[in-house]
Amino acid sequence: TLLLWLMRCLRCPVAYHVGDLCVAAGSEMITNAAIICTNHFNAKKGYSHHSHVNVSWCFVCSKGGQLLCCESCPAAFHPDCLNIAMPDGSWFCNDCRAGKKPKYRDIIWVKLGTYRWWPAEIHHPRNIPTNIQHLRHEIGEFPVFFFGSKDYFWTHQGRVFPYMEGDRGSKYQRTGIGKVFKTALLEAEVRFKEIKIKREAKEAQENSRKPPPYKFIKVNKPFGRVQVYTADISEIPKCNCKPTDERPCGFESECLNRMLQYECHPQVCPNGERCCNQDFTKRLYPETKIIKTPGKGWGLISLRDIKKGEFVNEYIGELIDEEECRARIKYAQENNITDFYMLTIDKDRIIDAGPKGNYSRFMNHSCQPNCETQKWTVNGDTRVGLFAVCDVPAGTELTFNYNLDCLGNEKTVCRCGAPNCSGFLGDRPKNSNGQTAEPKGKRLKRKYKRRKTEGKKSDDDCFRCGDGGQLVLCGKKTCTKAYHLSCLNLTKRPFGRWDCPWHHCDVCGKNSEAFCQLCPNSFCNAHQEGALRPWPPTGQLCCQEHDEPEGTDNRDRDLNLETNATPEAASAAIAGARLPKGSRKAAAGAKTKGSKRKAAEA
Repeated sequence: TLLLWLMRCLRCPVAYHVGDLCVAAGSEMITNAAIICTNHFNAKKGYSHHSHVNVSWCFVCSKGGQLLCCESCPAAFHPDCLNIAMPDGSWFCNDCRAGKKPKYRDIIWVKLGTYRWWPAEIHHPRNIPTNIQHLRHEIGEFPVFFFGSKDYFWTHQGRVFPYMEGDRGSKYQRTGIGKVFKTALLEAEVRFKEIKIKREAKEAQENSRKPPPYKFIKVNKPFGRVQVYTADISEIPKCNCKPTDERPCGFESECLNRMLQYECHPQVCPNGERCCNQDFTKRLYPETKIIKTPGKGWGLISLRDIKKGEFVNEYIGELIDEEECRARIKYAQENNITDFYMLTIDKDRIIDAGPKGNYSRFMNHSCQPNCETQKWTVNGDTRVGLFAVCDVPAGTELTFNYNLDCLGNEKTVCRCGAPNCSGFLGDRPKNSNGQTAEPKGKRLKRKYKRRKTEGKKSDDDCFRCGDGGQLVLCGKKTCTKAYHLSCLNLTKRPFGRWDCPWHHCDVCGKNSEAFCQLCPNSFCNAHQEGALRPWPPTGQLCCQEHDEPEGTDNRDRDLNLETNATPEAASAAIAGARLPKGSRKAAAGAKTKGSKRKAAEA
């Protein structure tokens, strides 16, 4: 509905939704549907407060020096901080090029006259005192309320930039204007948090009513140079099903094409239009419904009973290549986007159901799923279908195992609630022996094959079992550890950059601060207490899963600590020894807030 009600600028193509939420502060209202936007602000000569001002520090590193200044707002950057060369002529920052403007109720920093940058709030002209309304102002100017002093003034985009949580401003004196500035900082902080809480509550309420927006499509849409393949009709295989069968080529039949995961073609199949192996082409999906699930966001349930082996849905989205995939992941990382819908078809193509897709994009992960992905050949092209692996009663949530390849700083906790839950997305589910999983708060005890030479490490050996062979190397520059795929419970090599288990807490998956020196177990700040102890033969820190050598008692351990380590090292070891954390660079494709990249492998 909002898309139908727009306020349009009379002088240019700019348009905003009706209301104060989207419109740029300083736009002049002509009628309910007509405005003159802030792009038409004209600075008057002789008016010092109409001039454009830039900050004297870089917005990235906060240091001074030779800066690249935006021509439209106060932003300034070191070219090196943006990884660009100093351009010739005028330059505009990314926000200004994207059309981002100050809005009403924004908390901002303002430069007025010779005063320092001061925190203020943009007010709507109808909500300010009458005498302030009557002050002379131009199109593009808006009233700001200064915290601390309670004053008002009209200003424009060239003299304001957004207030960020944690901003402190420059140093201030304890008396006079410095005291007022301190009060202004406290008021701005309180007001910013108040507005943030209200906005988040409103967004949560809106998100609870309907899923985030996306474009519904029925077939895969190629993006950029990606191609959709089509076979010649003479190349499509013919099955041996008989037209007299009750459901020829159905999922319960012995159709040769179905066994080989080929879809029949109506011009080739001997059953013609009666063929029941054309689910992809005819989009024969059981009726489903999008629902809000507890703790897992949106999900998809079936509205009728589904039999084992039955076609449930096709995974639909944009077909992108790896270069575009990494570009989208980088964008998501920079914009704190944490939800991904990428699924790999082959080495050249990936389905991204994020911006465009069908209902299958709402299916959640489960370590004990009722559906699975299968790659089928449909008219010469590879498509990904979701098929039931068991009988699914009506009203049951539809799930499949994402088989994620995760890149980034942290692992994602799995909330599927299955008895064999692995605890984290991307980890292989536990073997089901009739025992239920331990509660999430407790650390799952794991048994590892004893290393042949515990305490002695070699970069040519697996850090988990101590044997050589084909190994997967950790992608972290400061880490030289390597592992067998089988020791990681993986069947294929991780996609892109991969950080080994030693860098993720065994309990919660966050960055580790305390490390076992004998195996990949490690722990974060919250879970390191009591998790590590000195290993008697060497005094190295190890976890509780390593048995002490025979003939070693507590006195031997104490003596070993006393003779082989300095007092500082001994006390550090006993206290849990927080080891220094290696520097971490963000992966090219990663998961967010510390963005993570998830690419499901069909």
